[in-house]
Amino acid sequence: MTSVSVHQGSSPIVLGFPHTGTYVPDDIAAKLNDNGRLLADTDWHIDRLYDGLLADATTVTANFHRYVIDANRDPEGESLYPGQNTTTLIPLTDFDGRDIWDTPPGEADIDTRRRDFHAPYHAALAAEMARVQALHGVAILYDCHSIRSYIPFLFDGVLPDLNIGTNSGATCAPRIEQCVWELVAAAPAYTSVLNARFKGGWTTRHYGRPAQGWHAIQMEIAQSAYLETEAAPWTYDDARAGRLRPHLAQMLNRLANLAPELRT
Repeated sequence: MTSVSVHQGSSPIVLGFPHTGTYVPDDIAAKLNDNGRLLADTDWHIDRLYDGLLADATTVTANFHRYVIDANRDPEGESLYPGQNTTTLIPLTDFDGRDIWDTPPGEADIDTRRRDFHAPYHAALAAEMARVQALHGVAILYDCHSIRSYIPFLFDGVLPDLNIGTNSGATCAPRIEQCVWELVAAAPAYTSVLNARFKGGWTTRHYGRPAQGWHAIQMEIAQSAYLETEAAPWTYDDARAGRLRPHLAQMLNRLANLAPELRT
């Protein structure tokens, strides 16, 4: 299996999927413990949730699992949230703080996986951002994520349904943040928050360069909003997803329409 899949579209929007992949090479899977092999910390079905919502969207998908290496972490290993519980470039625990390895990765493993998985994903993402900007004069990265709504190891209480991250406005033009926030805040029956626990991962912070015409925003969705239950077998709920998808489609299409106004 290739480590990255790319679908090239003609829209000004690039959808990033760093955590939907479940591929783990056999030699790495052999080093995981029974808990790690559950692959529980997957952004389950997030690609399906967004499928077809925006005509001609470009998509860049990491097919490898985040336990192989996390495509949304700083390749140098710097923490995105200093002082808070989080997972590392190659996670040593799951989101509940439980060990996932029988044989934890060493420095040589980190170097190899950074080269074979992390770097190709970001090379593909950077290439698509550049290609889209060449077409439109601007490129907007919308980074697609989901997570269980209740994880005491990572955050207090229950996570809102829709969590927008722009690193406190640094990663995109104000109109992008305002556009998404207004639509999210107005969505009936969904709770939402801007730049709270999830302010945007490394991808959003790295590619968010508004002065250069690259804008980035992260959407972290509570899995309770579109799954039957937040536990194995992680079943997609057509009814719940069907209620959410129109709101996501409205956001993406509004961003695509906004793009011409952002040309530098």
